[in-house]
Amino acid sequence: MSSSSRSHFGLVFLLAALSTIGPFSIDTFLPAMRAIGDSLAATPLQMQQALTVYLFCYALMMLWHGSISDAVGRRPVVLVTTLLFGLASLGCALSDSLAMLLLFRGLQGLCGGAGLVVGRAIIRDRLDGAHAQRLMSQVTMLFSLSPAIAPVVGGWLFGAFGWHSIFVFMALVGFALFALCWFGLEESHAHEARQPLKARHLLANYWQVAKKRDFQLLTAAVSFNFAGFFLYVPSAPVFLMQHLHLGPSQFLWMFGPAVSGIMFGAYLSGRMAGHFSQREIVSRGYWLMFAAAALNLGYNLAASQLALPWAVLPLALYTTGMSLAAPSITINLMDQFPSLRGTVSSLQGFCQTMLSSLVAGAIAPLAWSSSLRLALWMCLLLVLGFACRMGYRLRMRALGR
Repeated sequence: MSSSSRSHFGLVFLLAALSTIGPFSIDTFLPAMRAIGDSLAATPLQMQQALTVYLFCYALMMLWHGSISDAVGRRPVVLVTTLLFGLASLGCALSDSLAMLLLFRGLQGLCGGAGLVVGRAIIRDRLDGAHAQRLMSQVTMLFSLSPAIAPVVGGWLFGAFGWHSIFVFMALVGFALFALCWFGLEESHAHEARQPLKARHLLANYWQVAKKRDFQLLTAAVSFNFAGFFLYVPSAPVFLMQHLHLGPSQFLWMFGPAVSGIMFGAYLSGRMAGHFSQREIVSRGYWLMFAAAALNLGYNLAASQLALPWAVLPLALYTTGMSLAAPSITINLMDQFPSLRGTVSSLQGFCQTMLSSLVAGAIAPLAWSSSLRLALWMCLLLVLGFACRMGYRLRMRALGR
């Protein structure tokens, strides 16, 4: 193996590990939500805000992670946020009231998105074209393991040591990543390419990116695509425990197939890079997502009672298509502003996470009482994503591209 291959191999694992902070913060404590609520005298709806607050702060800070990294470099941003995430997780573990938990969950959210946002910018700093798409797909494959592992780890820790141990575990993850980045992450953003860290300049950069119609359509497309699956994440305790009658340690029944689909879609994306155009890859991804949404809706209409594995297999097919399409759309977004990749990554991540926050805080509580409602909302969100993608394709045809 060449030194370049070894370097990229190590970078894939490090960036994937950094990206795990977000899903671990969401998924690890799901099996213990009811017990945490009982311990802190909080209702299930109040406990749902522990997820909503995290996602809102996660999205808000995403606006700044990339822009700050464009100005000061990628490495300092990653080091500061991983250290603060570890400290915030300790704060969650020591919380003795819902208000205290929400405060530290918010701090977790402010730090949790840096690895994902800055990681995408690092990939584009180092590689171009199909090579960048392959590396992003490899990172996605490894990163996607975390949503499957996190609820299993959370359920085991909760059963063995109580809910506080879940946040202690998150703290250890944050501190370990800080150490790995301190010794193993090199700066990829050259000094001469950096942007001034001034409020007026940052706002001008955001406006330059946000006002472009192509950015708006592509960001909306990938955000709605993801929301069609993410709807099931905050709904998991109800979907699994009430509709499928499973226990807190059996969350793998949903997250396992869904994450397998993410990994397989990312693998297909990497294999197809350089052999098919980005447009063809994205189109195949949408075919798979529509097939999955149709199967999910048909099963919920026909079944009098949900049963495994049929209730979760459509999620695996949906996430395969979602993961197949996402790297190509993301690379397309980045390539529109070569000198502002961190800003583009931040703004795209902000929009996607704000939609996820809306899904978690408003749509999921309205839908999770019925598995049919969940299936219908998946279809609606997918249709919205497809409409945005078609709007982008029509613009390209009008411009002769």
